[in-house]
Amino acid sequence: MKQLIIEKEILDLIKSGKNSLYVHGSYIITPAARDLILQKKIEIISSQNHTPSEKKFFEKIAIGSDHTGVKIKKLLVEYLRNKYSIEDVGTFSEEAVDYPDIALKVANKVKSGEADCGILIDATGIPSAITANKIPGIRAATCYNEFSARSSREHNNANIIAVGARSLGEETIKSIINVWLETEFSGERHQRRLDKIAAIENSILKK
Repeated sequence: MKQLIIEKEILDLIKSGKNSLYVHGSYIITPAARDLILQKKIEIISSQNHTPSEKKFFEKIAIGSDHTGVKIKKLLVEYLRNKYSIEDVGTFSEEAVDYPDIALKVANKVKSGEADCGILIDATGIPSAITANKIPGIRAATCYNEFSARSSREHNNANIIAVGARSLGEETIKSIINVWLETEFSGERHQRRLDKIAAIENSILKK
């Protein structure tokens, strides 16, 4: 049975004045606990390392961020590039840019089929998703935990995920992205609902 390491356990460790956590055998660290470990530079001493699952539904990913998400974007590109084909559309510095420009680039990559899916990063994940959803055929979801990520794929067949660099920790974002990329669309009744959304979209485009 795997040992579960939660945020409270790390907080208790910090309060005790220790900076090392000893674990035995296999273990799982929650995203919130992992963010705290990174922040406080806690050393994990174990014979095993956590690895993500190998389930895979996408091959090509377009990723982009505004200036607030450059650091997280770089981390995600490094994290994902051994498993996926990644196209980084920018931005590449922390000099201020307009998030609609980046969101449009990623959305167009997905719409054209140049990418199977997209990842967008800004301060909250909200404005980039709003922008991307203006493009017909795009279903961009702002996700803030693993449940929302899983639901957006299973029920909504989201083809772009948007996350907030200033509202979530690095390890939490990585965990959310993993779940999103590794979750399959359920189809059936959910497809019927997506067909209704598409019909609304098409009716507006015809006006």
